Amino acid sequence: MTAFPPRATYRIQFNRDFTFAAAEAIVPYLHRLGISHVYASPITTAVSGSPHGYDVIDPTRINPELGGEDGFRSLVEALHARGMGVIIDIVPNHMGVAGGENGYWNDVLRNGAGSRYARWFDVDWDQPLLLPILGATLGEVIDAGDLRLVDGRLELYGSEGPPLRPDVAAEGDLRALVEAQHYRLASWRTANDELNWRRFFTVNDLAGVRVEEPEVFDATHALYFTLYEQGLIDGVRVDHVDGLADPAGYCRSLRERFDAIGGADRRCYIVIEKILAGDEPLATDWQTDGTSGYDFMREVTGVLHAPEGEAPLGTLWQQISGRPADFTQEALTARQQLLGWSFTAQADACVAAFAALANSAAQSDTAFEAVTSGMLRRAIERLLWVFPVYRSYGLGEHGPASDGVVLDRALADSEAFCPPGEAEIARYIVEWLAGRGPGDASLAAEAVRRFQQLSAPIAAKAVEDTAFYRHGVLLSTNDVGFAPEHFALDIEAFHAAMADRHSHFPHAMLATATHDHKRGEDVRARLAAISGIPTLWKEHVERWTALAEPLAPGVDAGDRYVMFQTLFGAWPASGVGDDFADRIKAWQIKALREAKLRSSWEAPDEAYEGQCTGLVDALLGNASFVDDMSAFVRLTAPAATANSLAIAMLRNTVPGIPDCYQGSELEDLSLVDPDNRRPVDYAKCAAVLDGAEDPLSKLQLIARLLGARRDTPALFAEGDYRPIPVVGKRAEHVLAFSRRFASSRLECAVLVKAAGVLVEAGRTTPDAEWWGDTTVQFEQPVRAADLFFAAPYHFTVAGGL
Repeated sequence: MTAFPPRATYRIQFNRDFTFAAAEAIVPYLHRLGISHVYASPITTAVSGSPHGYDVIDPTRINPELGGEDGFRSLVEALHARGMGVIIDIVPNHMGVAGGENGYWNDVLRNGAGSRYARWFDVDWDQPLLLPILGATLGEVIDAGDLRLVDGRLELYGSEGPPLRPDVAAEGDLRALVEAQHYRLASWRTANDELNWRRFFTVNDLAGVRVEEPEVFDATHALYFTLYEQGLIDGVRVDHVDGLADPAGYCRSLRERFDAIGGADRRCYIVIEKILAGDEPLATDWQTDGTSGYDFMREVTGVLHAPEGEAPLGTLWQQISGRPADFTQEALTARQQLLGWSFTAQADACVAAFAALANSAAQSDTAFEAVTSGMLRRAIERLLWVFPVYRSYGLGEHGPASDGVVLDRALADSEAFCPPGEAEIARYIVEWLAGRGPGDASLAAEAVRRFQQLSAPIAAKAVEDTAFYRHGVLLSTNDVGFAPEHFALDIEAFHAAMADRHSHFPHAMLATATHDHKRGEDVRARLAAISGIPTLWKEHVERWTALAEPLAPGVDAGDRYVMFQTLFGAWPASGVGDDFADRIKAWQIKALREAKLRSSWEAPDEAYEGQCTGLVDALLGNASFVDDMSAFVRLTAPAATANSLAIAMLRNTVPGIPDCYQGSELEDLSLVDPDNRRPVDYAKCAAVLDGAEDPLSKLQLIARLLGARRDTPALFAEGDYRPIPVVGKRAEHVLAFSRRFASSRLECAVLVKAAGVLVEAGRTTPDAEWWGDTTVQFEQPVRAADLFFAAPYHFTVAGGL
């Protein structure tokens, strides 16, 4: 076991092609890099061949595809031999239920509400469990011979089908037999409207788990507690905490159990995957160590954006696409559509729960006698259209004070959309969410839970998985946990965010690339440079458009513009090849389907998708385009490099625990999954680490910073955070701070928002004349021209351990 807190983590995406043994082979490299902990994707048994591990089918067993318990113990032993440890990703919200591999789910299908596992899953048992796994209607599937009874078992599409209940003879009329089961076989298209169990977002293959039940919590977490007790893990990252019925109660229970195991001398590191709105604080009473870092990723990217680029880039997007530059309008439209398209069944259940609550409230307040289900539906819909955060955290009888601002804002923003005379109904909903409304307490708890477990997936699917793919002002503002309506973050606001993190969550995880990111950190760094050169960017876009229009006249102008940004952001300096074209085309198809404007997962328009992917091939086969894009990438390389180094510097020096996503220590030009899970060339990583010292090498800078963290751990774990004033001509381009602990001191400064001058100068640092009298007010003031002479960053560490 290792000391708390972790010093630096390295995220590894395990799968059958990268096992515990493969990770063990790179432990020496990770140790030399300065990593203290491997941060592992889920290690529990998942669906066979899972590329990510989040579709867990057995949380009680280490995945044999990854090497099983023996392989995991061997990895941990290798880490412990170097004083390193492990943090694991856990998935309490859902389980994988596809393919018949989940024994718990199969037992529920076989035995229905009488199953010993029936309470594990969030099923409404008023009717058979809907199983939307057919490609057509039940009658059509039977008529086609795709569903058959073979040797007393169902066979579906040539493979074993769902289990049959034991108390019904497996004989006679097939349709009658199927309709006698505890489940109802139906077309996959029925799920959005009729699903009677909670799923993860809109994924029918992932069933929600009722971890709020003590017996379910105990059973699904026993392995984690055993691993911690045996010293094999040092902490956990909780996946999608907002999907749970009671995130706060869950986190406190988790802390209590780990503390009981560790005793007074050992603390478990607990971080949560939590999407925070731009002005949303993380609750300090959940007893976690912070988030897994999306908020920092948003902050560090935002501080690179030049605010003067927002207006011209917004205008350009609006002119090209005809879509709004204002992201709030795009998000509103997506929320309205997704609530109606994908969450009808969940919304129906939510309305029914509030209708039952209103009926109980009418027993003491006759005003509720006039409240209809239709009124409640409209009020709930309007609140969900504008809900400013993922969710609130009330439990029916009470709600945390921190919900007050959120609920007041939701009520105020919903008023403009409420039908005349019905704003009062929205107020009733808000009062119940706050724990102040009348009616039966158990009914209030159920209604509030259903609203909260609906608002979170609406935010995720409508905003991040729809509106982010429709909004193309600047793609580096659109990523998991980001807020595109806040185009840029000024230096003072960045300082305030870092100081707040130091005060409340000094050991939160700091991420700049993740398995969920839509663009790798160096794609975002390159795109961020556009904010400082909008006129130059527009000139190139116009040239590319003139080349592209004749090649694929049927491609929508907005889609083409987003493609240009993606090509620029991911363009490899070594030149493009078939692999690059395939990656871009895979991204293109996913982007079109997620946007749901001209194609979708439910109804793919393969003809239009073919036009777009054909344009990719045509552009990459056009020498004029390739030459011009390559030249533009070279022209902007100094600004992109400066941004990339600023990201690495800040992640590894500000308060928090830096996480390095696998392979991102090299140039990270990855796109959305599965592109961001491609194999890493660790031989290349090791060679760069061992190479000649280069101040512009991101990997070597990371190694230097992690080395400083290893040499002075208390400084980075406990040191304060002090913004350093910058005065003079270019003060707005320097982000400087210091950190102190006892006799140790860190001084840092990075160049930000300087793309224009770097592109013009053709180097990663401006010249002395540009800096003029700009001075950084460290204890010994230093002229910026001297500070940034060789590199777009500066840091010094002084003092003892």
